[in-house]
Amino acid sequence: MGDLEADIRRIAMGSAAVHGSTTARIVLAKLLGSRPDLRGRAAEIMYTVQHIVQQVNEMDSSELAEFRPIRKTQSKRQSLPPLPDATHGNVVLRFPPEPNGYPHIGHAKAAIINDEYAKMYGGKLVLRMDDTNPAAERLEFYAALKVGLEWLGVSFSSVKNTSDDMELLHNKAAELIHKGMAYVCECSREESSKNRQDKVYCPCSRLTPEENHTRWVRMQTKYKPGKAVLRYRGDMTSDNTTMRDPVLFRIIHDKHPLLDTRYRTWPSYDLAIAIEDSVDGITHALRSKEYEMRNVLYNSIQESLGLRKSRVMVFSRLALKDMPVSKRLIKPLLERGHISSYDDPRLPTLAGLRRRGITPQAIRKFILSLGFTKSDTIAPFETLESYNRSMIDAVSVRLHMVQDYMTFSITGTAGPAQLPDLPGSDDAKRRLDPTSGIMLNASDVSDGDMVLLMGLGTAHVDAASRHITMQSGIPHSDLPRIHWVPVSGAMQVRLLVPQPPFVDEKFDQDSLRVFTCMVEPYFASLPDYTMIQFVRFGYARKESARQAVFAHK
Repeated sequence: MGDLEADIRRIAMGSAAVHGSTTARIVLAKLLGSRPDLRGRAAEIMYTVQHIVQQVNEMDSSELAEFRPIRKTQSKRQSLPPLPDATHGNVVLRFPPEPNGYPHIGHAKAAIINDEYAKMYGGKLVLRMDDTNPAAERLEFYAALKVGLEWLGVSFSSVKNTSDDMELLHNKAAELIHKGMAYVCECSREESSKNRQDKVYCPCSRLTPEENHTRWVRMQTKYKPGKAVLRYRGDMTSDNTTMRDPVLFRIIHDKHPLLDTRYRTWPSYDLAIAIEDSVDGITHALRSKEYEMRNVLYNSIQESLGLRKSRVMVFSRLALKDMPVSKRLIKPLLERGHISSYDDPRLPTLAGLRRRGITPQAIRKFILSLGFTKSDTIAPFETLESYNRSMIDAVSVRLHMVQDYMTFSITGTAGPAQLPDLPGSDDAKRRLDPTSGIMLNASDVSDGDMVLLMGLGTAHVDAASRHITMQSGIPHSDLPRIHWVPVSGAMQVRLLVPQPPFVDEKFDQDSLRVFTCMVEPYFASLPDYTMIQFVRFGYARKESARQAVFAHK
């Protein structure tokens, strides 16, 4: 049985070292995979597996260090497929977010892939704010995008706004009118929708370029919003609905955060992106899959204007299970009061991820692990957690924390415990003095238990009288390891524990839990935003003198 227990312990410690903790089911499966002779005894040995897994999960991560796999230093970046027709030093890419909300992990995917390609080819990356909808843009969002991208470590060779080129975009629209490739439509939205659905050409499309120019001038001066739009003369019989005379310009009276009321006609995304990519010298335009049907329109506009073409590549959007990635889902949560801000730690916004202690390095590795593909995937958040754990484990300060605790007096101690604040460190910075009593999680002890108090030694628990007696000379290899908080200097802290905000596509009102905890005094000396591993609980980020945000196990 000794060899069997050794095998179980080795597998359990290896699994916990990689993933932070393990389960009896995982350990048993690996054991039976390596020891086929034991398959007939699975039920018999399950109790032993459960007992050893419990002990391993209670270990500090420093005790598991030797079981972590040695990571080979990679001289190359995680691979992305080569860009077609690309030569080193001659690649120009762009990231064109709209400043209508806070950046989220979906933005991070697009930005990081572009950034990686720019570095791969020694090329340039342009940050271009796609700000041509004054009804949606806000100065706050311009700033949030720049802060988030800087935090991600994405670097740009130049930064601009699409609205910087409003005169150019208007001139290109006039050029399309002159060439007979665009017309001003006065039909109602209902009429236009029916025409497009029935593949019927609009009567307005039969106007001459001169008549359309007159209407175009009226769009700048007289027409009210919704009374006229500039349409591209596409193909109303096309099976691709984006080519059925799409809108190129519309009238919007809202104030623009940068241009105020200087313009009343604003370009559509389809027109602006095609022109801007060409004039900015973009060689490879990476677009998410949602725009794939619009690529034909993109190319057609560039052809109609005689512009240099950009090579378009399509990749899948990033979706996370039970987490709202798009602004379409996040904005209603704010409007209904379900969340108070974009940095709510339940959200996959960059501000929310940063608040809970997810690192930009982990986000980059996570995104690159998904590859450059058009296949739709819903990635589990646990994968991002796993990458983050590997980043923060060695630098996370170890602290003891209890909740739903019991207070015990104690006798037989040899004085204060001196513990290191980081795993593997010989510098014992934390001083935990148990002489005035200690606090233990109520679920950790029962009357008569023999336990190993971390940093103190073997102890006997008298739960009835709330007293602990330290013991000496007693083997403790099989005793449960228990963390504790000294009564002297203990601090009360709020711990925010975020959960996925949606369950079966419905918002979970209890997805942000708040626990009142007691932590050891060393917490007070830590700077705000320090990463912490609460022993036997998980990782958290200190947010203030009395609050921390849980990151993950």
